[in-house]
Amino acid sequence: MSSQVHSIGQEAKEHLSLPEANAEAISFLSSLEKEELQKLFFSETLAMVSDAGEPQGELTIEVQRGKYKDEFGVLTRCILVHAFSRGLLDKTLCGNSLLGYFSERLVLMEQHSQEFIKFLILPMERKMSLLKQDDQLAMTRSVKEGEQALGYQTIQVGRQQAEVLIVEQTVHSREGIPMSCQFYLLSDGHLAKRVQVGVPGCCIITKMPILREEAEIEPRPVFEKKPLVWEEDMELYSRFLHRKEELRLSHASYLRQHPEAHALISDFLLFLLLRQPQDAITFAAEHFGPFAAHLPPTPALRSSHRPSPFRTLDPEDRSDSEES
Repeated sequence: MSSQVHSIGQEAKEHLSLPEANAEAISFLSSLEKEELQKLFFSETLAMVSDAGEPQGELTIEVQRGKYKDEFGVLTRCILVHAFSRGLLDKTLCGNSLLGYFSERLVLMEQHSQEFIKFLILPMERKMSLLKQDDQLAMTRSVKEGEQALGYQTIQVGRQQAEVLIVEQTVHSREGIPMSCQFYLLSDGHLAKRVQVGVPGCCIITKMPILREEAEIEPRPVFEKKPLVWEEDMELYSRFLHRKEELRLSHASYLRQHPEAHALISDFLLFLLLRQPQDAITFAAEHFGPFAAHLPPTPALRSSHRPSPFRTLDPEDRSDSEES
């Protein structure tokens, strides 16, 4: 099993090859001289407008010389790139910023980016940092979302106020940030509002619906137990007669196959009628006792006054038996 998992993981690594830079792009960046890099330094602010020409915000971009301090505290010259924007999106304040440090050979050494949306309900902020470590870039990403108490709340629906139950659903993904949605449910399960975290705006009903009343659960019917007279039931009585006939035939078959049973019963009844004992059960035990397999065999000659194991002797009888 372990060798199979190792082979599968090895195949996955071969298929997921690391991206490679374009050879022409590397050649172009390597050909840039310091004089040409001077043309990259500038500072400008652009206005953000809507399709109708209304102002929505501004975007500022700056590229200038700077100094960069690495993890060992060593200062080197670098190219500093800073861009940030701030504006309104559907009357919601939002913005982002980007700060990057590049070497004079345009190699990225460190980068920080931030994005925020000031929702009235759930403000959201995302940050991402890149830091060059040897020949690799270490990435740190954080997502901060405004918190809202779930459970029961009161919201405005049209001209009315309604109590709703808020349920949140979050879908996680291996890549990217998780997606969260909040559902505002009325007492009958009616969806009144839906909010997706990270998306401007929300979905809400415009008027209060007619709520369905809770259905009354009727008690289970109680049936009184009636005495069963099976002799009056045709099906049960028919089964009884059928079973009775099966037993009669089975008993008759057994007696035909074992004729000695008739002889044993006949002998017992004969002795019982001749002796006519007061205790018929003890007489039957003494009669069939010698046939028991767990008892020792009866000797051929024995005293007629020998006590029976099935009887409790009186003191006088016990003394007589000892003298004999």
